[in-house]
Amino acid sequence: MADTQYILPNDIGVSSLDCREAFRLLSPTERLYAHHLSRAAWYGGLAVLLQTSPEAPYIYALLSRLFRAQDPDQLRQYALAEGLTEEEYQAFLVYAAGVYSNMGNYKSFGDTKFVPSLPKEKLERVILGSEAAQQDPEGIRGLWQACGKLMFSLEPRLRHLGLGNEGVTTYFSGDCTMEDAKLAQDFLDSQNLSAYNTRLFKEVDQEGKPQYEVRLASVLGTESALDSEVTSKLKSYEFQGSHFRVTRGDYAPILQKVVEQLEKAKAYAASSCQEQMLTQYVESFTQGSIEAHKRGSRFWIQDKGPIVESYIGFIESYRDPFGSRGEFEGFVAMVNKAMSAKFERLVASAEQLLKELPWPPAFEKDKFLTPDFTSLDVLTFAGSGIPAGINIPNYDDLRQTEGFKNVSLGNVLAVAYTTQREKLTFLEDDDKDLYIRWKGPSFDVQVGLHELLGHGSGKLFVQDEKGVFNFDQETVINPETGEQIQSWYQSGETWDSKFSNIASSYEECRAESVGLYLCLNPQVLEIFGFEGADAEDVIYVNWLNMVRSGLLALEFYTPEASSWRQAHMQARFVILRVLLEAGEGLVTVTPTTGSDGRPDARVCLDRNKIRSVGRPALERFLRRLQVLKSTGDVARGRALYEGYATVTDAPPECFLTLRDTVLLRKESRKLIVQPNTRLEGSEVQLLEYEASAAGLIRSFSQRFPEDGPELEEVLTQLATADARFWRGPGKALSGQA
Repeated sequence: MADTQYILPNDIGVSSLDCREAFRLLSPTERLYAHHLSRAAWYGGLAVLLQTSPEAPYIYALLSRLFRAQDPDQLRQYALAEGLTEEEYQAFLVYAAGVYSNMGNYKSFGDTKFVPSLPKEKLERVILGSEAAQQDPEGIRGLWQACGKLMFSLEPRLRHLGLGNEGVTTYFSGDCTMEDAKLAQDFLDSQNLSAYNTRLFKEVDQEGKPQYEVRLASVLGTESALDSEVTSKLKSYEFQGSHFRVTRGDYAPILQKVVEQLEKAKAYAASSCQEQMLTQYVESFTQGSIEAHKRGSRFWIQDKGPIVESYIGFIESYRDPFGSRGEFEGFVAMVNKAMSAKFERLVASAEQLLKELPWPPAFEKDKFLTPDFTSLDVLTFAGSGIPAGINIPNYDDLRQTEGFKNVSLGNVLAVAYTTQREKLTFLEDDDKDLYIRWKGPSFDVQVGLHELLGHGSGKLFVQDEKGVFNFDQETVINPETGEQIQSWYQSGETWDSKFSNIASSYEECRAESVGLYLCLNPQVLEIFGFEGADAEDVIYVNWLNMVRSGLLALEFYTPEASSWRQAHMQARFVILRVLLEAGEGLVTVTPTTGSDGRPDARVCLDRNKIRSVGRPALERFLRRLQVLKSTGDVARGRALYEGYATVTDAPPECFLTLRDTVLLRKESRKLIVQPNTRLEGSEVQLLEYEASAAGLIRSFSQRFPEDGPELEEVLTQLATADARFWRGPGKALSGQA
């Protein structure tokens, strides 16, 4: 049986996302708008399968065909008759639910592969004897041959997402290395092309010279169109001794479905701003234009306080091993007015709170662009996972000059981050009681500060294409060196492109640190309704949660490759290291033995030293993070961040040994069951499902009632067309799919 870190346990937590009341309050027109946006998001989310692993599209198609032919309960009866135990069949259901929930066979949180926790031979027997196989023996056998081996394989390189020998990714062809990724980024920068909606495919010609294809995601292929900002770039280039070719048409049939639903949503838009936003998104996905997506994002920023909120596109770059390519993501949600009122008060205080951050005014944006900040109840979140909050768009130029929006996902927070006391690890008993009581409220505060003033703060020093600087070279002084500014961002360079594979984690660390730092402010706590002893408990639990998370983060560190697999958790480990380095007993991590006789550990935080010891240490660290980010000082930024992110077995903490304890005691991340919307006549119905693996499977079985088989065919065709780039699956399906 596989190592437990590569399986999802049968007792994994499963929660249903409750948005019934918020949906009920929508008008008929708002429901139609939400419905078509949701359809667009779900269609686009299928692209994530093609962004994850070579086998993921085949696994998805196989599962979809199985459960369309037989409900989970019907298939259970057959499986038990074929000799599976209840536990083995439940393990299969959990695996299938995990694939749907993560949009692939790698965890969205940690990028670790997960495999079925039952013998391959038994699963094969069920699949090949299923109703789906009776209906189409050749098709089901072909899908199983394409993905069955890789579904179970845990050879070292396949255990994690990564580039080259460090893991598997389909953002790049299998022979690409980090050097290829860096060369491609330099090429993209030279042509002022964004990597967000691209993938990179490498082949070697007869002379041994590499040939690179940069493929843009779009409905259109190479055919001409009235769009000079993209079509003029669709050609071949020689760059630094290598041949590059820019093409488009990646995920074309999937994006065609997205575009069709966005066009339908326009008819129900609440304003011309929303209409223009959707028009630009359609342009972006049709042409492959990130500039059009930026224009759509500008309208989105201007769309203040909508009843139905949404965002869609190639957004977060966490899972690109190089840190530049965006995973497709789309969400639709409704405003939670009570919590949003608190966030509005936080926004009103933002300019004053920004002055408290520990860097000189010149390192802050020239003008704080007042954003929307709302608490939302999610109706749809398509992609590889659902976060607790979002600060978007991620385009540096828009964030610096036009603003952004913050959203806290209230109904996600309500179910995804709750913990039962008996499963609460690494804390003293007294701390457990406080933690259970205050984790939710403290997380509301942290998410608010993290998104609004963490991601929303700080200036990037830029020299534009005309040579003009956005800062005064003569007067601005680097507080770390006492000298004038020596480095900055050139035109075309972005935070992601410059800091590449550490950019996401570094920025998450900066935002988390801002949250910890500013939660000490009584004004912030009063906004959220906490004063006196309650306020002190919220502060304590917020800091305690961060240091505990820093220990839990060790699950996402791979010793063999000396690498991290999850940006947020790496960030929290770095903060733990910073606070441990502060000394004076502020934080201690002590190995112990549990009541079961197995290794355990305890994290302790001295609440009386948070302000006197923790705050100054965090202040120094936070100032250095911002200064190095503002100046684009990659060398010093890497040295600082990677130094703190290094995991060794040096005493007193012995983190490598503690990692074994963390793996021994870990609790799997919950799976979230989302509803569907269905159009019946002119009315939109909300379809909800039970909080179980079977319920999650049913939600996906009913997600594409009209065109499920067509989508499975599309996914396998797209995967087979590119299979040669990974020397993997698809051979069994070539000519069939």
